Amino acid sequence: MSYQPVVAGTGLVAWRFLQRTYNLQFENFQQSAQLQRHTDYFLENISKVKTAEDLVSDRQLLSVALGAFGLQDDLDNKYFLKRVLGDGTSDPDALANRLADDRYRKLSEAFRLGPGETPTTGDTARMRQILADSVANKFEVAVGDADNAMRVALYAQHALPDLAADDASEATLWYRILGSTPLREFFQTALGLPDGMAQMDLEKQVEILQQRTPGLTGADSVAQFSEPEALEKLTNLYLVRSQLEAFQQSNSPLSIALQLLQTG
Repeated sequence: MSYQPVVAGTGLVAWRFLQRTYNLQFENFQQSAQLQRHTDYFLENISKVKTAEDLVSDRQLLSVALGAFGLQDDLDNKYFLKRVLGDGTSDPDALANRLADDRYRKLSEAFRLGPGETPTTGDTARMRQILADSVANKFEVAVGDADNAMRVALYAQHALPDLAADDASEATLWYRILGSTPLREFFQTALGLPDGMAQMDLEKQVEILQQRTPGLTGADSVAQFSEPEALEKLTNLYLVRSQLEAFQQSNSPLSIALQLLQTG
């Protein structure tokens, strides 16, 4: 039986508990027999992968590869993934370079299975890092089974500093935030923005984020999230507002009526 992370309470209380116990819980999670089998299989077989077809056709290897980038939900999208990996990233018109979600570009860059690219699957250190990222993501998913807000907050702790260190243009970085489902939720909730915002033009959405963020963190640049203080402020707001939304939903007239029916 795999280890199930413990999330005590909700909102900031749960977040503080998770931060205090993260190392111990993550260590216990890593010791799962099933996870160990997947780890051993990946390390023993990833060096055999030479093409996009090789990786996509091995479900266990692909699961680890996708998990490293939070793309595990795409496990069955084999044709799409074969295009993403097989196109590589050298050509500006490659599929991964044209997608709004830059995790696909990072996935393709990590394995370099495109035309003229040298596969990195024989690079042991690099593959071990991908494995480590995949295990960390699996832990986040397991945390999300108990409280999805905790999962989103955990993801933001490494995804935002990574973006902050990227040398892409400011506009591109904000577009990448909007293209990432968890980061979009993180910002939208923290900033108190309505769900209908997703129906607006992307340029307008970026403008709104840049207008609203300084009032909470002091700056409108993505680079600020390389500093723990800015990330902590936004994380705290996200968790408080997530808890408030959950409370409002659980105390809506429809929810209360359903509870009465269930206990009547």
